[in-house]
Amino acid sequence: MNHTHIQREIDEHTETRGLLLQAAAFYSVRMGFEVLGYRGLETGSREVVSYVLRQNDIYVVLQSALNPGNKEMGAHLVKHGDGVKDIAFSVEDIEAIVETARQRGAKIVKDIWEEKDEFGSVKFAVVQTYGDTTHTLIQRDNYRGRFLPHYKPPLQEDCLLPKLPPCLLQVIDHCVGNMPDNAMAPTSEWYERHLVFHRFWSIDDTKMHTQYSALRSIVVTNYEETIKMPINEPAPGKKKSQIQEYVDYYGGPGVQHVALRTTDIISAVSNLRSRGLHFLKIPDTYYETLRENLRNSKVKVKEDLDMLQKLNILVDYDDNGYLLQIFTKPMQDRPTFFFEVIQRHNHQVYFVLTPYDI
Repeated sequence: MNHTHIQREIDEHTETRGLLLQAAAFYSVRMGFEVLGYRGLETGSREVVSYVLRQNDIYVVLQSALNPGNKEMGAHLVKHGDGVKDIAFSVEDIEAIVETARQRGAKIVKDIWEEKDEFGSVKFAVVQTYGDTTHTLIQRDNYRGRFLPHYKPPLQEDCLLPKLPPCLLQVIDHCVGNMPDNAMAPTSEWYERHLVFHRFWSIDDTKMHTQYSALRSIVVTNYEETIKMPINEPAPGKKKSQIQEYVDYYGGPGVQHVALRTTDIISAVSNLRSRGLHFLKIPDTYYETLRENLRNSKVKVKEDLDMLQKLNILVDYDDNGYLLQIFTKPMQDRPTFFFEVIQRHNHQVYFVLTPYDI
C-alpha cells in the first residue's frame, strides 16, 4: 500500500432520513452552503434521495430513504437519531487500500464497485470503523462531473441565498469520534493497522480536565497528515463527561462533531450569527481569566479580545501559536452532533474543551 493514497476528507455523509428538503435549506440559509447536486426520483434513484452541499472545499451529503421499510436507514435512525453515518476519503489507489485493509482484518462493508455517467467513472468501497460509522473510499481521478456519477444540478435555487453574507468556511479541519471508556486506544489502533495511519497527537485526563469533567484523546492521521481524526473517550469527573453524554444519547460510539476551518473567524461567526445559527454561550469569567493569562504569554493574539468575547469564541495557545474556536448548539434534537468553527495560528491542538465542560 502506498501511504500517499488516502489524501483528505471530501465529504461527510449525514443520514438525515427525514425532512431532508428542509435540512438542505437549513444548511444553505444558516451555514452558507450551496446545493451543488441532487439525486432522487427525478434522476432515476428509486430508493434514496441525496442532496450535495458545498462550501469551498467542504462537501456534505444529506440522504434520506424514499420508500417505507428501508431497514438499514430506519434502524440507524431509531438507534442514533440524526447524525454522521459516513466519512468519505478521496484515494488514489482504491484496490491497494482495500486489499491491505482486508488482509489486516478490516470489515469490508461493500467491496469495490464502479459507477459511470457521461462525465466519466468513479470507484467506491466501504469499510467499517467504530460503532456503526463507515468510511467510503472514493477514487475519482477519471471523473470530470460536478460531484459523483448520477448527481444532477439542483431542481431549484433558493432566492434568499444571494442576499445573505458569506460564511467563509474553507475546509474540514478534523472529524471527532467519541468512544465509550477504554475504547479510544483500540479505535486508534484500528486506524494504524487497517488504514496505515499514525498517531499525530494525544493528551490524557491529567492535562485535559476541569473541576467537573475530563477526557482522553488520541489524534490519528494519514501519511501526508492531511486527514485528522481525533478519537476521544471519557474520564472520571464530578459530572458526567460530555463524551459520555454523547455516547449515552447516540447509543454508542460515533462522530461527535466536524470542525470547519476559516481564515477569518470573526467575520465567519458574525455572518453565521446574522444568518440565525446558534452557538453555545461562554461565561464572562472565561475571558477574565484569559486576559490575565495572556499577559504572561509569549504569544500575542492579533484579534480583538472584546470582539472574541462578544462572539463567544474560545482561545487556546502555547508558546508557538494559538487557535480560535467556537461550537454550535447540537444540529438536531438529541444532544449529539454539532459543528465547530476553527481558525489556526500555528497551533495544532485537537482536544475539545467545549462549553459543556466550563
